[in-house]
Amino acid sequence: MTRKVRVGVLFGGQSGEHEVSLVSARAIMDGLDPEKYDVTPIGITKQGRWIIASDAHARLLAQADPSKLPGGSPVMVTPSPAGATDQETTDPLALMVAGERSPLKTLDVIFPVLHGPMGEDGTVQGLLELMGVPYVGCGVLASAVGMDKAMAKVAFSGAGLPVLPWLLIRRHEWEREPAQVLDWVEQRLAYPMFVKPANLGSSVGVSKVTDRAALECGIAAAAAYDRRIIVEQGIPAREIEVSILGNDEPEASVPGEVVPSGEWYDYEAKYLSGASKILIPAPITLELAARVRTLAVQAFRAIDGAGLARVDFLLNRETGELYVNEINTMPGFTPVSMYAMMWEASGIPYAQLLDRLIELALERHRNDRDAE
Repeated sequence: MTRKVRVGVLFGGQSGEHEVSLVSARAIMDGLDPEKYDVTPIGITKQGRWIIASDAHARLLAQADPSKLPGGSPVMVTPSPAGATDQETTDPLALMVAGERSPLKTLDVIFPVLHGPMGEDGTVQGLLELMGVPYVGCGVLASAVGMDKAMAKVAFSGAGLPVLPWLLIRRHEWEREPAQVLDWVEQRLAYPMFVKPANLGSSVGVSKVTDRAALECGIAAAAAYDRRIIVEQGIPAREIEVSILGNDEPEASVPGEVVPSGEWYDYEAKYLSGASKILIPAPITLELAARVRTLAVQAFRAIDGAGLARVDFLLNRETGELYVNEINTMPGFTPVSMYAMMWEASGIPYAQLLDRLIELALERHRNDRDAE
């Protein structure tokens, strides 16, 4: 009898997308075939505590303090077994992530369903690399570049992909000379503009601005989330998205289109209003759909992606020009999220998609080890 694959589903985290992660993780844990997989829930609280327990998801969902609840295994992260003290190694409630005693070392693969900084940005991926544990999704480099909107645009431009004009503002520059920064932006871009934290997702901290006062408020809002802020040229755009699946030979799904309930696809339109429309396949020509898919694969390769990503495009309604906007290396992952729905429309249902992602994680791990 074939042994079940032991999968650790890692969720929560310390970013502003903690709650989004919990929704994705619940769907994945429910979607993994119990005949194929033994699932271990691994939660990270907003305070950075790791909890390995069958009810870890419920704990995080309730925002409980895990140190005050019975059961489960709080986990202390240390860089190596040699770096641990006797107290850390002998305390049964302080199991190390590194070391042969770690419960994580007993897993065949980890599915890190973390959105945003401290999870999707290469930090957790680096930890898993040090542990030598296979994991789903992009590696350290691709995760870090994909998370950082400014560096992603640099990578896209370097690969010859079309991107809209954009500017980078550093928080200390803004705090020191706000009037000069506003002048500098207005001299280079026209209203409307979009202001974003460089390292965040789910449209958290993002503003559409149409005048100087709004620009000032938008930069201040983004600076509350990140020390690096980007300002992008706004256009009358349709939002086209494509899902990517694969390692060395990535494939693109049929494109989809998001028709936001509001003026643009902000956090409320994504998660709260329920009125945004999803069109799959996107109502675009076959020629444009082919171009979108080709550019999506090129964007994935430009950051050295692996496993999965969702590539987002802006299509100018007036000129028909197409621009790569962002790449999300761990997109929302429920059966009704764009990533999964575009693959469903491409012939890969949700459970099969999970199977394929786990296969890709194990394949990449084997290939990496063979190359050493």
